[in-house]
Amino acid sequence: MSKKVKNIIAEDLKKRLDGVENALLVNMIGLEVNTSNRLRGELAAKGIKVMVVKNSLARRATSDSPLSKMFEGLEGSSAICWGASDIVSLAKEVVRVSKDKAYAKFEIRGGVMDGEAFQAEQAVEISKWPSREEQIAILLGQIVGVGSKLSSQLLSQGANLASQIKQLYDKDGEGSSDAEAA
Repeated sequence: MSKKVKNIIAEDLKKRLDGVENALLVNMIGLEVNTSNRLRGELAAKGIKVMVVKNSLARRATSDSPLSKMFEGLEGSSAICWGASDIVSLAKEVVRVSKDKAYAKFEIRGGVMDGEAFQAEQAVEISKWPSREEQIAILLGQIVGVGSKLSSQLLSQGANLASQIKQLYDKDGEGSSDAEAA
């Protein structure tokens, strides 16, 4: 491949990966075409994009991006997976697929998160973290829980005071004559 063609391909890769900060590197070599298409369809349904690239071209295309560390020391071809709502959702889906027997040749090679490269074993650990949506739900639960507890504590003291005033009112007898007259 001539240098001019390599530069054109590298520029196209650069455009496609523009703005991508988190990605996983996977091996798809050995998957049959129909299996690969089915896999791509499954991942696309989850908002995950997959692109097979030659590592040297990907290294050239990502040289000034956060993804550059992912390609250091790699040879041959790999596939880049990116998308989903966050790196945790991406890792969960890719790990799920890699454990599926139908996609036995699909394996995680590593990835990059916030400009830091990580190995395949760490991708499995990341997949166990709560996703962005789960983290928001946890945070909202903590915020609402404190507010709910504070509200009930404030209201309970007012209810106790009102109850004691009513008891005093009824005890003095003033409340009983009004109740008999009605």
